[in-house]
Parts: sequence; structure tokens; C-alpha cells
Amino acid sequence: MRSIIKEKNLNNKKILLRLDLNVPLDKGKITDTTRIDKILPTLNFLIKKKSKIIILSHVGRPKGKIVEELSLEPIRKELQKKLDIKVKLIKKNIKEIKNKNFFDAFSEKILILENIRFYSEEEENNNIFAKHLSSLGDIYVNDAFSCSHRAHASIHEIPKFLPSFSGLQIDLEVNALTKITTEINRPITCIIGGSKISTKINVIKNLIPKFDNIIIVGGMANNFIEFFGNSVGKSIKEKNCNLIVEEIVTLSKQEKCKIFYPEDVIVSKDLNGSSQKKELNKILSDEMILDIGPKTIEKIINIIDNSKTILWNGPAGYFENPNFANGSIQIAKKLIKNNKENKIFSVAGGGDTVSLLNNLNAVDNFNFVSTAGGAFLEYLEGKKLPGITALD
Repeated sequence: MRSIIKEKNLNNKKILLRLDLNVPLDKGKITDTTRIDKILPTLNFLIKKKSKIIILSHVGRPKGKIVEELSLEPIRKELQKKLDIKVKLIKKNIKEIKNKNFFDAFSEKILILENIRFYSEEEENNNIFAKHLSSLGDIYVNDAFSCSHRAHASIHEIPKFLPSFSGLQIDLEVNALTKITTEINRPITCIIGGSKISTKINVIKNLIPKFDNIIIVGGMANNFIEFFGNSVGKSIKEKNCNLIVEEIVTLSKQEKCKIFYPEDVIVSKDLNGSSQKKELNKILSDEMILDIGPKTIEKIINIIDNSKTILWNGPAGYFENPNFANGSIQIAKKLIKNNKENKIFSVAGGGDTVSLLNNLNAVDNFNFVSTAGGAFLEYLEGKKLPGITALD
């Protein structure tokens, strides 16, 4: 994988830049600009190199049809504001743009082609469509790590036709994930949550031989609590998962990786209720587990203090209600403190984790925070990502 920062001749080159600008929209307004903020360094780098930038991106799932509500116009406005440079949205049908000279008519240095998923050929990974796209530029740059687990035309096929490079954000993402999967500074700990253990079983199995500790929190911890003989009341849990839990426990013993799950919890009778601390053997049938308890927090903090590398994916509880956010907040605060003191290398990822850190204004207090969801998890599973292998 070659980084664009190593390419010397970018002056006046037309750069096809694949970005993930799939930001949340509410009535045409962007509600979270994190994904835009993260790709600004790549754009600024190319601007300084006097390149002409042609952005390929998408919003939502229009399924090959033009959906006006999913236009990239709000993104164009936000980019123009953040970069303080004119940005133009090209509404013309991509298939009708015959060659790269088309872009010479525009004085703007940054052009955005309309939502690439308005074309069914994108998600079909159509080779002919990709060849046409490649004819519109001189160089291709992929800076959309969060889309790179998709074998789509603008990600997987264009590199077959153009000199292709990784962007600055992909470089950061891959370097961070490499440090926690291959270039490990031990002891290394994973704190992993989420509602479904089946969606992360392959991540856990791939990490067990490499990690010293895996801490299970969130909804999936309920499966462990129940597996070891405790009632979880009406808590969220995934059905028919005992074999998965048993497989994780057995593998962890073989690989000498310690598995931790909550020792005490915070419960309530509904999501909007007040919180109550409970030991595992005291949970009633009409109660649900919504956070980790103080003994569990203390244990996790102790493990963090004895770790040099931390991967965090998934909050510890139902953090949307402040009554059940304490576990996640205490984990975040401890990671931030140790990070500031240069005691750990910390990587966080996953939609809910990023939302939590945004709420705490703590995104910049980690070595790396990934906005990628599926790509982040698939990389941790050890899978080859189509967008990354295409660059190789």
C-alpha cells in the first residue's frame, strides 16, 4: 500500500479521491461532522500540492436510484466552510462525462461528483463503470477506510486502471490497527461490548491468541453472566449462545488469555428508570442490567493500569441514559488519564463508542479513534479488506 504523501508529482494532476462522507443527515442538516473532520488533512495536503480534486463518495442507501434527499449538497457546503475554499457539486450524470478534460471548465480546485450510489453499477462492482470512472482522473486515492470492506466499483475496481494510493486517514487507521494486532506492546487488553455476541465472535476468537485480557461488557456480557449460572432478568441477551460462550472460554484457557465479565451490575425495571446496584445473584426477573457496577469498574481500571495497549469497542452500558453511563464514562476517563501520561497506546472504534467519546469531547484524547464500523471489525477479525488489497 503506497501512501499519497510519497508521490512527488501531484501538481495539476486530477485526483480521483474516494472518501466516506456518509454523515448523518436530518432534514438536510448534518448532525455529526466527524467523518468530514477526519479527511480534512488529506484534502489540505492535495490542495497544497496544487492538485485538482474530484471527490467520489456516497450518503445513505439510494440503491442505484436518484434520491434528492441523499444529495451530497450539504456535504459540499460543510467542506467549503471548513476548508475556506470554493467547492462545486457536479450534478451531471457521471456516465455522460466523456473525459477528464471536462473538469478543466471549472475554476474550483475541489469538485464533488454526485452520490456514487445513485448508480447501481457502484455496488455491483461493475468493471466497465470503474474503468469509466478511472478515465476521469490521473491518480486514484482511497481515503475511505470505513468503506474498504466493500467490494464496490469506486473502491475495489478503479485501482486496476490508475496509479493508486492510500490517503492520510487510511494510513492512520491501518497503522493504529497494525499496532494492536501485530506490532503489540504488551500487556494488551481489549474492552469489547455490544448487544450481540454473534456479531463479534470472530473478532474475539482472532484476538484471544494475541491479547492478554479481554473484558466483556454491554449486552453481550449478559450471555456470560447467564452462562456462569446467574439470572439476567429481562436484560437484553442473544438467544442460543451458550456454545459460543463456551468456545470463547475454552479458547481463552488454551491461549492463556484472561476473560473478564461483570462482577456486579446496575439494574432498573426500564430504560428510563432509576439505577440500582446489584450483585449477580440478586437480579430479579423484572429487572434489566443496564451498566456495570462499582466493583467491576474498579477491576477494569486496575487492568487498564497494568496494560500498555488498549483496544476499546463498545460501551459498558446503556449510556444514552445518564443513570447508566457511569461505567463507560469511568473507563473513558481512565483511558484518557493514562494516555495523557503516555502509559498506554489506546485505540477506540465503533459507532456507539465514537458517539460516547463525542459526548465527552474525548475523541482527541486517544491515540486513534476509528469512525469505521464494519471495516474496523472485519480488520480485527483478520479478514482481507477489498479496498486495502486493491491498493496493494
